[in-house]
Amino acid sequence: MSDVIDLPPPPPLGRLAGAREIALFLDFDGTLVNLAHAPGAIDVPPDLGPRLRALGDRLGGRLALVSGRSLEDLGGHCPIDGIACAGSHGAARRDAAGVAIGDPALAIAPGALEALRSGARELGLMLEAKPHGAALHYRANPERAALAEALADEVAARFELAIKPGKGVVELTQTGADKGGAVRAFLALRPFAGALPVFVGDDVTDEDGMIACEEAGGFGILVGDRAPTAARYRLPDVPAVYEWLSL
Repeated sequence: MSDVIDLPPPPPLGRLAGAREIALFLDFDGTLVNLAHAPGAIDVPPDLGPRLRALGDRLGGRLALVSGRSLEDLGGHCPIDGIACAGSHGAARRDAAGVAIGDPALAIAPGALEALRSGARELGLMLEAKPHGAALHYRANPERAALAEALADEVAARFELAIKPGKGVVELTQTGADKGGAVRAFLALRPFAGALPVFVGDDVTDEDGMIACEEAGGFGILVGDRAPTAARYRLPDVPAVYEWLSL
C-alpha cells in the first residue's frame, strides 16, 4: 500500500496508449461525478454517456464502468448503452452489447433487508435498498458512522454477508462480489484480454479493482487523497479525471 502524499500524477493517457493497448476501468461516484449528500442527488453531465462511448471507441471498446450502484440505477443517471458495465460492486456484469457476463447476481435475504430497514429507522440512518445488496448512508450525519458500522456488522454476521465500507456509507452484499472480480472477468474476454489494465477510483471498494489490475501488469489511479491505497498514481479530483481522459 502506498502513502498518498508520495503518489505522482499518471502519465498522459496518450503516452500509455502508445506503449500498449489500454483497458480502462472507471468507478462512477467520486470519479466521474462528485459525491452528493444522497445517492439520487448527484449532478451528472447530460452528455456523459456519449462522451464515454466516444472514449470507448478511441480505446477499441476497452472501457468499462465498475460501480457500486446497480446497473439499473447507473443507467438511470447516465446512458450506458454501448458501454461495458459492472454494477453492485462487480456482482452484475454485462458487455458493451448488453449481454450478461457470468452467473446472475443474487439478492440478499429478505430478512437481512428487514433487519437493516428496522435498524436504520431506529438509528436515524438512510437505507438504500439495492437489487443485490443494501447501503446505510450517513454522509449527511457523519456522527452516526459508528452506529451504521455496528448495525452492518450485526446483520452481516447473522446473514453471512460481506461489508463494503465507503465514504459516508457502509454496504452489505453477497460474499465474493467485489470490483476485482469484475476486472478479472472483463480481462478474460475480448476486447479487454491482453491489454494493460488501469483502474480509476476514489473509494475503499475500488482498491480490489486496482489490485486486480496490478496483478495483471497494470495499475490503479486514486482520485482524491485517501490513504492507504494500492494505487500507483493520483489525480486530485473529478475535473482532473476528465482532463486526464480528455473526456
